[in-house]
Amino acid sequence: MIAVAGPTAGGKSELAVRLAETLGGTVINSDAMQVYRELRILTSRPGGRQLARAPHRLYGFRPIARPCSVAEWLDHARAEIAAAQARGSVPVICGGTGLYLRALLEGLAPVPDIPDRFRRAAQARLAAIGGAAFRRELADGDPETAARLTDGDTQRLVRAREVLEATGRPLADWQREQRTAGEPDAFVVLVLPPREATYAACDARFDAMLERGALEEARAIAGLGLDPSLPGMKAIGLPELLEHLAGRLSLEQAGERARRHTRRYAKRQATWFRHQLHADRVVPGMTGDAGVWAGLLGELRGFLSLGGNGLRVDRIRPRR
Repeated sequence: MIAVAGPTAGGKSELAVRLAETLGGTVINSDAMQVYRELRILTSRPGGRQLARAPHRLYGFRPIARPCSVAEWLDHARAEIAAAQARGSVPVICGGTGLYLRALLEGLAPVPDIPDRFRRAAQARLAAIGGAAFRRELADGDPETAARLTDGDTQRLVRAREVLEATGRPLADWQREQRTAGEPDAFVVLVLPPREATYAACDARFDAMLERGALEEARAIAGLGLDPSLPGMKAIGLPELLEHLAGRLSLEQAGERARRHTRRYAKRQATWFRHQLHADRVVPGMTGDAGVWAGLLGELRGFLSLGGNGLRVDRIRPRR
């Protein structure tokens, strides 16, 4: 199995499809937002030309109204990996969601099922006191998780609180017990362009989305009348365009915010991958350099010739 990871707008999707095309592979999505059907343009989901070059799986398979948990994605991903291997096709995992890749390579924390009443109570408390105060309260019982989350990361704050209240143990403790045996090995390619190139690509990305119809896509989603707290409603560019459609921002202001948020997100992704992931090969972007491409292919073919199925448990750096 091959995994292609990296920050948004870094060129990983094109690299993944080129690898799949060359090696007889199937591209399997590991981006948390590209799973949602209605977010075709705003998540830069692979288009017709890329889809014609290699099979793609787990893109746009879920309605935005139905959140896709990490555990659900992992079940789908394992099924698609097995199906690809059964066809003699190389699974090429592609995406920028570190949590998905962590789950695939390391396994999920064995947290017991949490009754719904704990989530409802946590959500009500968050709504009553706001993110900053909620995070301070979480820090009393789970300082490690609270320290790595932001006040606006409401989904993960609620998750940490519900686990703490239901089990009496911090989520950070559960995560240290993640399963490591029996998880698939992968040759991990990390795409890390220079920061300036990434930022320029982030800025160009939103303009390209507008040209392809991102505003119309946002308008269609607005018409669904969905809860703005749904994960898919937080896709970068969508909240900004919804603010524009509501008359609270000009299109220029929405674009400025979306570009800024995209750059910040790419920076966070790059930091996570740089410090948390053990990559087999780091490339500075799409392999236009013939020597880099040839070297990468050679390494991948060597890995695949050995079966590419040895079990390694050191892909994700230990949490501190």
